Order: sequence, then C-alpha cells, then structure tokens
Amino acid sequence: MTDAAREDPAELVLEERLEHVLVLSLNRPRRHHALNRALVGRLAQALQAAEADDDVRVVVLTGAGSKAFCAGADMLEVSGVEPSSSRTPTSPPATKQPTGAAGNAYAALAAMSCPVIAAVNGYCYGGGAHLAIGCDIRLASTTATFRLPGAEYGLVVAAAALPRLVGAAKAKELIYTTRRFDAAEAHAWGLVSTIHEPDELMPAALEMAAQIAANSPAAVQASKAVIDAATLSGEAEALELDHNRKLRGSPEQSRRFRDATRRVTGR
Repeated sequence: MTDAAREDPAELVLEERLEHVLVLSLNRPRRHHALNRALVGRLAQALQAAEADDDVRVVVLTGAGSKAFCAGADMLEVSGVEPSSSRTPTSPPATKQPTGAAGNAYAALAAMSCPVIAAVNGYCYGGGAHLAIGCDIRLASTTATFRLPGAEYGLVVAAAALPRLVGAAKAKELIYTTRRFDAAEAHAWGLVSTIHEPDELMPAALEMAAQIAANSPAAVQASKAVIDAATLSGEAEALELDHNRKLRGSPEQSRRFRDATRRVTGR
C-alpha cells in the first residue's frame, strides 16, 4: 500500500481557529507536505470555506512540524511512478496534475478577499514556493530554504507573481538558474518580511494575524484589493498558464520531470 493510500484525506490539512484567525497546516509529513491531488483538493476546500465565512478575517498557512512548508508537487504521483489516490487502476499517470489539481488550490488562494500569511518553516520548493508567493505576507524561520525548479522540469513556476516581490532581474535569476536560496537571502530581497527562530515563527505569525484581525475587515479587504490591482497582472498570470498548457506533457517536459524524479527519489 502506498503512502497516499494510507493517508486520511480529512487530516491532510489541519485547521485551528483562534478567534478571527484561521490556521491551515499542510499535513503530509512523510513527503514534506508535497502537493498530491488529495492534498491540493483539501486545501482548495479549506480556503473556499474560509472565504465563505465572514468571521474569518485572516488565514495563516503553514506546514505541520518544522521540516517543511511544502516541498512542491508530489513527484512520484505527477510522474506516474506512484499512482494517485484519486486514480483508478486503469486511469493514466497524473502528468497534468498541476493544472487540474494544484491549479484549484492556487485559484482558491488568489480568490481570498482576506489576507493570507505564509509561515514558511523549512523546505519551500516549486509549487510550495508558488503557494507562499501567492500569499499576502511571508514570514520565515531561520531554517527555511526556497527553490523554484520549474525551468529544470520544463515548466514556468511563479514567473507572473515573483517579480512584484523581488524585482524583475532577481526573479529572472532565481527562475532561470533554479538555484536554492535561504531565508536571509529571501529577506534581503523582500520575499519574506521577517525571519524568526523555528519556535518563534508561529507566535510571530499569529501576533501579526491578530493585529490585522483587530482592524476593520472591510478596510483591510479593500486595501488588499487595491494593492493587488496595482501590482498583480492578470495578463501575466494568464500567459503563464497558457505557456504551461503547451509545455506540460511534451516529450521534453515529461523526460525532464521523470529524470528529476529519479534524482530526488531514486525511483
């Protein structure tokens, strides 16, 4: 039986309510909270429920434990090496998973009218980095590390959103080279707001969330809408999606992803 088959879908995203603050913790510790279909579906549901709840004024998104925020797409599932828990024995490998599944979580995150704070603890790679970049504010632990490996895998990851945080030249460097970088670098470039010792990260995130929640929800949400209108490009987001539709599943992209899966997992 695979890890995915053993997982309880209801436990893939842990929820904790602290007055007007909702904490969502990704919870696939054996895979460093890698994004398989079940997890991203559950995350999308949790975000949509929070958006529909007027009593939720701030969401804090993190990874359970201290080792990872999110390691990105589940490479075994996406490459077809390990079947998705949502597939039947005759269904094809989930090579298009990021569009159909993770795309729902990214869309749900983008649709949030209230602020979302990412508390980045440990690995924050690929689709996980994309999630963090999609949040309004990012706090990081001293152990956090980041990587955007899309170009290595033959895909475009976060190219539409990263430039507004770190500038076009730095975004190009990080996306073109796919190199790993640490919390101190991320802070210096403006990707994260503050850095904290691992045991101080969540208290700091919750303190910030409480400060935000104490203000006028209508004014905070309106401010978010204005800032996003001033800094986000719907045209760029659509262009990134369009390029990935063309790239994903091509012979080169499939080969690159399977080669990367073997390097990372040995399978």
